[in-house]
Amino acid sequence: MPAKPSAINLTLRTPVKKLPPGNKRIATIIAFLMIPLSGLITDMYAPSMPAMARDLHQTDTGIQLTLTLFLLSYALSQFFTGPLMDSYGRYRLTISALIVFIISNAIIAITRQIEIIYAMRIIQGLAIGCIGVSKRSFFVDVHEGEARRHYLSMMSIVWSVAPIVAPFIGGYLQHYFDWQASFFVLAGYATFLLLLEILFSGETVPELRPLKWNAIMRDYGIMLRTPIFLYGVFCVGLSYGTIIIFNLSGPFIIEHHMGYTPVVAGYASLIMGIAWLCGGFLGKMLINSAFFPKLKIASSLELLTIGVMIITAGWWANLYSLITFAFLIHVAVGFIFNNYFAYCVGRFPKMAGISGGFIGGAAFFITSIASYGTVGIIKPESQDGLGMSYLILALLIWLILQILVKPERK
Repeated sequence: MPAKPSAINLTLRTPVKKLPPGNKRIATIIAFLMIPLSGLITDMYAPSMPAMARDLHQTDTGIQLTLTLFLLSYALSQFFTGPLMDSYGRYRLTISALIVFIISNAIIAITRQIEIIYAMRIIQGLAIGCIGVSKRSFFVDVHEGEARRHYLSMMSIVWSVAPIVAPFIGGYLQHYFDWQASFFVLAGYATFLLLLEILFSGETVPELRPLKWNAIMRDYGIMLRTPIFLYGVFCVGLSYGTIIIFNLSGPFIIEHHMGYTPVVAGYASLIMGIAWLCGGFLGKMLINSAFFPKLKIASSLELLTIGVMIITAGWWANLYSLITFAFLIHVAVGFIFNNYFAYCVGRFPKMAGISGGFIGGAAFFITSIASYGTVGIIKPESQDGLGMSYLILALLIWLILQILVKPERK
């Protein structure tokens, strides 16, 4: 007599709505609207960090920890959400994650307990990790060939929109309301996305893969034995870590040590987001250029800019010099990120969920440790301090690209 299926297996095998062929275009737009969520949740409240520290009676480090906890949770969640989505699909997990994200934002906005905020940020990391893997895999599931390559490159550019608009909006929300406003806005935006996902999207995984740990470990082994892919994950994590260094320290330098308002800090972060976007567009323009030479040039120019930033800090150090140097540095890392991230996401199309989860998990784990650790050690309070923080990550990227990476043989 056959064994009776468990309740969880019955649930997971329940038919789920497939993506209608006619909705492919609008589902792609919805995916692009969701991609920036991870950036919005890290950047929108960045200009409010000093105000949060004052209002909640916390140190700068205590508030910065809210960002690091999110990044760590976001990173670790993607290691297991990738295999789950390859085995059970993407649609229902995405819906559930959006609901959790909406509720967690509302709780953060109404509580005054830092411990609850920490817990909600960890939960948000889990939810956004699930959504990120789902929508990165979407482009591999739905598109093929040159179209896939195009959309994967566009994906990182669209993701770059968040660092542009989020701090700009967050600065004004802080100025006219308070730090809670950013989290209410995020809850509203996620509610809008949830409705769109329910109405127009559906399951996209072409073939469910059995959830077998031996097979999963074999897939991870393939990725770990591919040096060009593995080094790419490090470069992606360190590149985005450079951005997070500014998010962690920039508002405190501009507001506390230079005496400017949160609106000015928001505009500064807006300019950094534009720099990241410029790097992404430059990467898209040069997509057919020789892969590693262009990355090595970008890394070397980044190091040169950081050197000038530190050397000139003794006689040219103000808001304008800070933004000028940081802008050029962010263009360079945006370029490196765009190129290597697109390569890594498309490297293993037959296991898009697992590889997408590994990329996001490993890269953002590197991001969180590298950025928070660097800021914690250097404690940047001025232009030269910020430059020294940038230098640590830039040297690691340069060493990987110049010495460790060896192009694959055709």
